[in-house]
Order: sequence, then C-alpha cells, then structure tokens
Amino acid sequence: MERLASFSSDPFDKPPCRGCSSYLTEPYVKCAECGPPPFLLCLQCFTRGFEYKKHQSDHTYEIMTSDFPVLDPNWTAQEEMSLLEAVMDCGFGNWQDVANQMCTKSKEECEKHYMKHFINNPLFASTLLKLKQAEEAQHHETAIPFHSADDPPRPTFDSLLSRDMAGYMPARADFVEEFDNYAEWDLRDIDFVEDDSDILHALKIAVVDIYHSRLKERQRRKKIIRDHGLINLRKFQILERRYPKEVQELYETMRRFARILGPLEHDKFIESHALEFELRREIKRLQEYRAAGITNFCSARTYEHLKKSRDEERLKRTMLSEVLQYIQDSSACQQWLSRQADIDSGLTPTVPVPSTTGRRSAPPLNLTGLPGTEKLNEKEKELCQMVRLVPGAYLEYKAALVNECNKQGGLRLAQARALIKIDVNKTRKIYDFLIREGYITKA
Repeated sequence: MERLASFSSDPFDKPPCRGCSSYLTEPYVKCAECGPPPFLLCLQCFTRGFEYKKHQSDHTYEIMTSDFPVLDPNWTAQEEMSLLEAVMDCGFGNWQDVANQMCTKSKEECEKHYMKHFINNPLFASTLLKLKQAEEAQHHETAIPFHSADDPPRPTFDSLLSRDMAGYMPARADFVEEFDNYAEWDLRDIDFVEDDSDILHALKIAVVDIYHSRLKERQRRKKIIRDHGLINLRKFQILERRYPKEVQELYETMRRFARILGPLEHDKFIESHALEFELRREIKRLQEYRAAGITNFCSARTYEHLKKSRDEERLKRTMLSEVLQYIQDSSACQQWLSRQADIDSGLTPTVPVPSTTGRRSAPPLNLTGLPGTEKLNEKEKELCQMVRLVPGAYLEYKAALVNECNKQGGLRLAQARALIKIDVNKTRKIYDFLIREGYITKA
C-alpha cells in the first residue's frame, strides 16, 4: 500500500518533465542520484540522453510505473487508485457512477473488488482494530468522561425564544453570532511569504497569537453557558423561583461568581444558603415562642391558632372603620356593600366607592413644559394627566413593561406591579391602558 500511495491517477500531481516540460505519463524515468526535488524525464528525453547541470546521462535511474498488481492480479495499481478516487467522488454504493468514472471496469467488478479488498479484508480489519486499541490505551488515563446535558429547545429562527437563547442552534452546538464575532477579520489580509522581514514576520505571529487568545475566551464562555445550563433560560428561571425571595436576591448577586466555583459547587452554595435562611427563620420563630413564655410545641400550636384569630379580628375592625366612613351616606354605603359582595363572590368590583370625606379630587396634571411630553400621543397625554404622572416616568415604566412582555411572551398585572414600584392603582391604569392600545399582551 505504501508503494501504491506514491502514485496518482492525476498527471497534474507530478512535476513536468525536466527536458521538454511536458506533463509526464507513465511510464517515465526518475534519476536516483539527483534531488530533491526529484529529477523526472519522459521516455523521449531519456532516450536522447538529456543532461542538465548535475544530471548526467549515465546516472542510475528508475522506471516509474503503476502497471503492476497490488491486491488482485487483474487490477493494476493505477486502477486501484482510480477506484479509490471514484468512490471518494461518487460516494460509497454508487457503483454505476464509479464504473463510469473508471471506464475500464464494470459495475459488478468495482463493487466486488472494493468489498473484498477494502471492506471485508481481514488484514485491514485487524490493523484498524490494533490502531483503535492503541489509541484507547493512550488516552485511557487522560480522557474526560462526557455526560450529555438536557436537550435544549429548538425554536424557529428569529422567534422570541430564539432571541432569548441568543440564537443558539442545538444541532450545531453553536450560536448565530459568536462572542467577539469579528475576531477573524484581523486575519483576513495576513499572508506569510518568504520575503517578509523578521519584524513583519514577528508582527504576523503576534496577530495570530492574539486571535488564538480571543478564540480561547470564546470557548471559555461557551463552556460556562453549557456547564451551568444557561442556554435554556426559561428552565433556569423556573428553578430559580423555587427559592424564597431573599435567596433569589443572593442567587442574582452570586451568579457572576458561578464561573469560578463551577456548576456543582455553585448549586451547593445556593442550597446551603437556602438551608441557612430556613434555619434562621425557624430560630426566629422559636425565639418568638420563648418571648411569649411557651416551652413546648403543644402550647406553640395553640399560640399560632390564637395569633391567627387575632389577625382576623384586627382585619374585621379595619373593615368596620371603613364602613363607618360611608354610614352617613346611604348611597355610598349601598355601593360599598355591592362592591364587597362582588369581592366575596370572586368578581371584579365595577362600582367605585365615592369619597365622603369632603375632599375634592386632584385636578388633572398640567403637562406644559414637562420633558418628554412631545414623545407622547394624545391618548398617552390624557393618561398622564388623569393619573398625574410625569411623561418621563411614564415612558420609563412603559419601556420596562414592554421589554418584560417581549421576554416572557405576555405580562400579568402582578408582574407589572413587581416591576413598577408605585401606587397599585396607578400601575393598574397604566397596565390596562397598554393592553388596550396593543403595546403589551396579557399572559
């Protein structure tokens, strides 16, 4: 096979004849005393006794030809190379195309010869097995076991989930846009030639080293994303919400250190802090029992029951004080009772309770001269006037709600109240207005 590999069916792979500069066809002559590069002559130049510089006509020579059998007496080395190249070009199994490209053998001959000598040959099989075993033995101690991660979702291109996943393509394990996406641009005009000076050559090597460091940083970031499961952000957020609010705040703060601890160590750290939070809360509850003079858990259950009853009574007193505000006005009292009946039945109250305190409602806000007014349409100006909200703050709240809606695919009122830390009534009016105008959608 080594002898076979030294020949090629393509005449352009060999240098031309040193005598007439024509392309060499087999057989041809190779001088055994000149080279490298090899000194090759066609048969016509060789018979004329061509001499050039150090080459003399009496030098030792070799006749180069591939017209000899290698694996089969009926197949020459040239035909073996042609078969391998035809299979590479046409694909395994397309024997008719292989035979058409070879032109010297039939479809059945090509298939039979290839299967016998290149697929089912026990010599090749044993050699490949030994090579595979040697490679496995070489990397046995240094191999890193690979555990496949959860299969990430495969969203359609340019969808909302695809943008949330930063354009990740699971089938290629790659991103549409890489970190430092244009790092290759610095190498597009670099070409190493023999005429370069030492300084220029060193500069080009430095540019290549810089590019390698940028590639290492890109791979490092990919490894962090893969190891910590940050590709599927929705699943990551669901797992994060199972912690108490205080632990979630620590989770957000310590996320930047996850790359240092590693995925398993980072999760252990968060779990340990969650356990610490539960222990602190339990200690605080036991301290409350001790301050109340409770010494056993049976008394603690009675204490909790009585505490719950006190809270309910306190809530009733608060409701009674609210009734007293409308008791002087029969119409206002009737509206308040209707509103409470709707709340008790699970309906949304539609009848507002008028104020009987004698205070006049605040006038609409004058937007003249306030920054950001020119960015509002007429309906938004009317909303800001009625809610008494400055245009700059409204635009900020609107952008926050729209961005969150685009991320989540919808927005609930509770989420809007968590984002906007203002009066809940104002938040509801802004939320309803944005839904009515089509800026956001309800989850």
